[in-house]
Amino acid sequence: MTDTSTADLPTTCLELRSTVTDDGKATLALRRSDIAELGDDQVLVKVEAAPINPSDLGMLFAGGDVSSAAAVEGDLPAVAVSLTPGVLAASGGRLGKPMPTGNEGGGTVVGAGSSAGAQALLGKVVGFLSGNAYAEYRVLHFSQCLAMSDGTDPADAAAAFVNPLTALGMVETMRAEGHTALLHTVGASNLGLMLNRICIDDGVGLVNIVRKPEHVELLRGLGAEHVCDSSSESFVDDLTEALRATGATIAFDAIGGGDLASTLLMCMEKVASEANEFSRYGSDTHKQVYVYGGLDRGPTTLKRTFGMSWSVGGWLLTPFLGKIGQDGADRLRQRVADEITTTFASNYGMRLSLNDTVNPDMVKRYGQMATGDKALITPQA
Repeated sequence: MTDTSTADLPTTCLELRSTVTDDGKATLALRRSDIAELGDDQVLVKVEAAPINPSDLGMLFAGGDVSSAAAVEGDLPAVAVSLTPGVLAASGGRLGKPMPTGNEGGGTVVGAGSSAGAQALLGKVVGFLSGNAYAEYRVLHFSQCLAMSDGTDPADAAAAFVNPLTALGMVETMRAEGHTALLHTVGASNLGLMLNRICIDDGVGLVNIVRKPEHVELLRGLGAEHVCDSSSESFVDDLTEALRATGATIAFDAIGGGDLASTLLMCMEKVASEANEFSRYGSDTHKQVYVYGGLDRGPTTLKRTFGMSWSVGGWLLTPFLGKIGQDGADRLRQRVADEITTTFASNYGMRLSLNDTVNPDMVKRYGQMATGDKALITPQA
């Protein structure tokens, strides 16, 4: 049942769907779909902005080669990229299925069901988490939405979940596991900048790793004390000194592949060993690296130079939120809403219409996920 004040709502909308086919292609295509009638606890959001996060690229192109992007003929615009045999084999579960895309977005609630929770959002700007955000309109349960203060730009609300809650989750995990400072491997990313602000505000020691000298200057200009450039010849020494200064023994790594995780553990162990008597088993200090991304899809290589007290594992936002429960998640969500234009502000290097997202030239650009060039889809453009 919908509110009678929301007459003349749209009945169809454009959306993006991604399909993997057995010819070794991932096709991202526009299609027109019906908008379902609202249930009592549902709202209709006019989607005005939705970011492309690294976690979205896997659904958009299934790990395919974005440099191969080519237009596909059809009634509506589409683009296809090539998949390697290995990537195609790993995509068997989605073969031939047009998959929804877009983890999160922001917009205005233009229709609401009859329940109090839905009605409270009518007319509000909200951020939302859905898994199908790349569309002109979305029907959502009201609990999927986070209401913003009056006057909030939907573009600010669009990234209210993935990066903010991940950054907060890293600090919460650090505390819960008994560490006192942390390390992050993509310090100049949107998420990294948020984490830097959180740690400054909360008095938490943070070691930032970046890949370019200009990113060092960027972060230091924003108040970061410890920034290490992995492209520098002095990286290992710089990292060891930063770990010595902060005491960080937990790291969150978005790179995944290569030997970076091994280097982090080695440097942590070197610092820990300085405060302990020699043992052939290494220090008793537990050292933790969590891999939460896969910017490098190659193997994670560990060179056992860091004793026996260590762990490497995966970290994902959804399981973390399940661990802290609804009260904990609500506490973090409220902080995000309160600080959406400050601590949790996002910057974008490009804004794309839905048509732009299937333009091969734009795919080749936003698919690179270059620092400072994050894409924001604006479905109403």
